[in-house]
Amino acid sequence: MAARAYWQGQIRLALVSIPVEIYPATKSGASISFRQIHEPSGKPINYEKVVQGIGPVDHGDIVKGYEVSKGNFVLLEDDEIEAVKIESRKTLELVQFVDQHEIDVFYFEKPYYVVPADDLADEAFIVLREALRKTRKIALGQLSVRGREQLISLRPCGKGIVLETLRYADEVKRAQSYFNEIPNETPSEDLLDLATTLIEKKSAPFEPSEFHDRYIDALKGLIDKKSKAKGKKKILEDVEEPETGRGSNVIDLMAALRKSVGSGAAKKGPAKKAAAAAKEPAKKATAKKPVSKKAATKKAEATPAPRSRKRA
Repeated sequence: MAARAYWQGQIRLALVSIPVEIYPATKSGASISFRQIHEPSGKPINYEKVVQGIGPVDHGDIVKGYEVSKGNFVLLEDDEIEAVKIESRKTLELVQFVDQHEIDVFYFEKPYYVVPADDLADEAFIVLREALRKTRKIALGQLSVRGREQLISLRPCGKGIVLETLRYADEVKRAQSYFNEIPNETPSEDLLDLATTLIEKKSAPFEPSEFHDRYIDALKGLIDKKSKAKGKKKILEDVEEPETGRGSNVIDLMAALRKSVGSGAAKKGPAKKAAAAAKEPAKKATAKKPVSKKAATKKAEATPAPRSRKRA
């Protein structure tokens, strides 16, 4: 089955018009939805539209309303809403060009593929694509489709162009309200070097196929087992979770980073070297004098408790 275009029209740059087609670049993931079931009968639960104190109502008596204050609504008819919808246009006007780094990542919403509509559009399409690539710019415009106006960007992608819908300014929360309380401190060079080493050890090319939603995989397995069992017997399985540092929030960051870097090196090296490395620290540890209770108490008192932060 051929893919269905999300939008067909023309990209206009000044007096140049380029016939294009736009297709979704993503598809819905392997999500699983549940229905509520009446257990004694095994039949699905349905819902009725009711009014408190009145009961079920007819579909013809229902209108749309916007709550302007608690319990107070402005009622709107369908034809009133239709009258203010933006008319879908077949032209996408490019009104501005910005540097690629100027748009923060949280403004980008959903990607689409843009392709020439026919052979006659190829030349103009390629010129636009290469001009964007050469100048390292992103094109901006507003696309009118399905009754609303969407802010969009265009950037080159291989032999084609990618359109991304953007969020408007009032749809993005200000980062300052979350980041303001983070102290403006410079970490020590030793800690920074260890963290950098750990990042370098774990660096690799991005392969999306290597990542899976383990919850969905486990849920599919559970559903498959229960469907084959054909019974009401419960099937409870423990899913292995990665170890987390539960307990005290106060940790020795230097020791944790060193241990992380060391464990990464041990995995890559031969088994004999890893075993030898494990024995050396054990010998050194026995040579150390035990810490007195007074010293331990003073150290605990000197460690500041972590602060809780309020979010705006």
